[in-house]
Amino acid sequence: MNLFTPFESRDVTARNRVMVSPMCQYSCEEEDGLATDWHLVHLGSRASGGAGIVMSEATAVTPRGRISPKDLGIWSDNHAEALQPVTEFIESQGAVSAIQLAHAGRKASTNRPSDGHGPVHGDRGWTPVGPTADPWPYADDEPLATERLDTDGIARIVDAFADAAARSVEAGFDIVEVHAAHGYLLHEFLSPVTNTRDDAYGGDFEDRTRLLREVVTAVRNTVPEGMPVFVRISATDWLPDRDSWSVGDSARLARDLERLGVDLIDVSAGGIHPDQQVPDTGAHYQVPYAERVAEGGVPVGAVGKITTPEGADALIRNGRADLAVVGREHLKDPYFAVHAAEKLGYDAPVPRQYTRGF
Repeated sequence: MNLFTPFESRDVTARNRVMVSPMCQYSCEEEDGLATDWHLVHLGSRASGGAGIVMSEATAVTPRGRISPKDLGIWSDNHAEALQPVTEFIESQGAVSAIQLAHAGRKASTNRPSDGHGPVHGDRGWTPVGPTADPWPYADDEPLATERLDTDGIARIVDAFADAAARSVEAGFDIVEVHAAHGYLLHEFLSPVTNTRDDAYGGDFEDRTRLLREVVTAVRNTVPEGMPVFVRISATDWLPDRDSWSVGDSARLARDLERLGVDLIDVSAGGIHPDQQVPDTGAHYQVPYAERVAEGGVPVGAVGKITTPEGADALIRNGRADLAVVGREHLKDPYFAVHAAEKLGYDAPVPRQYTRGF
């Protein structure tokens, strides 16, 4: 098996094992969350660039679930309709289209990074929600008041993910991914750093993972049987100095999720708190987390400075991951997969219009 061995999951077959990582573009018109020409060109160019799976950025399941006012959303039928041209073009290029469904939790209502990445106060902003009323601890800005979700609010979150999954099917996506990483809402419930509840959604491992399991069950029951469901997790909070989410927790969670019908765990790390202690970020620095999660038998995607064709290919050849999830390198080179195939001696997935260039 190598980087250009097809990847099969349920009824979906990707032409290779290169996946475009979900990367926020913050490019919607203010407030509306509708896909624009930017999303069509950005995602479409990675499809024509040879990737096997092209995944959208974190796509908010509710307006309050956006990270910023410029975030992509899928909380109405209009959002699904706006995304349809994107999925159609991705498919026309021989790639598989995927969407990451997300809720930002207490990290919502922030400016996009190019505008300073601080909290959005006033009329442009909104009140974030979380497992508790503790706000995201901004270093230099006044934090936003945060609403603790009650059980009715939690039920509405589960319904919102299910509704978003249904709209994702209508929009033509082939894969849905539930975003439970990077300090956003579902991760906030998983981690003892942010979840200090004493009800059925907080406390021990079983209760802290309850919301994610309910979301996954609702999504799995909503989409067709042949449609793969992925989940992105942060394998560790990178907070060894306190009670926090660990790689062992992630391995245990992966087994639970597989029993609920999850087809792949997309393994990342961190994001729960500004105090996180990030390790040396050399090439493939997060791959060992994916290997640990995979010990239970669930397929995994690996992330973390996968920047070279040889490195991505080695991950697959050595059985360290089932997908090479390539993010920032795809920002620099939309044709990463074509160039990788050319360099490694595989048949390059070149669009017919561009064959003279190769």
